[in-house]
Amino acid sequence: MKEKNNNIEKNFIQEVSKKGIPDGFIKVTDNPVKGLTSEQKVILNRKANAMFNAGNIEDARRIFITTGYSDGLTRVGNYYSSNNEPLKALKVYYLAHNSRNAEPIYENIAKVLSSILKND
Repeated sequence: MKEKNNNIEKNFIQEVSKKGIPDGFIKVTDNPVKGLTSEQKVILNRKANAMFNAGNIEDARRIFITTGYSDGLTRVGNYYSSNNEPLKALKVYYLAHNSRNAEPIYENIAKVLSSILKND
């Protein structure tokens, strides 16, 4: 039984390692850059929307984080979620304060952890 638990734990760690999350799991602060005017935010968000639509998701994500544009962050999260990258999705949902989309990911994490702990 103990050997089975060790194998489950090793497999879990390997799978998590494969998904490597750049820039850490959760950003230390979720406050947009201060000092940007509304006009600057609009211009940056339009540019990020164009980047996102052109497939440049990472640069769009960075701008959306900078401006604090929650709708843009949610679209990035949806992109990650549809591409089977739930931890990246969770990070941007968290930054967007989008608990509706984050909750299912939290539930899946809880199920995995519960399953691992149940086998101990």
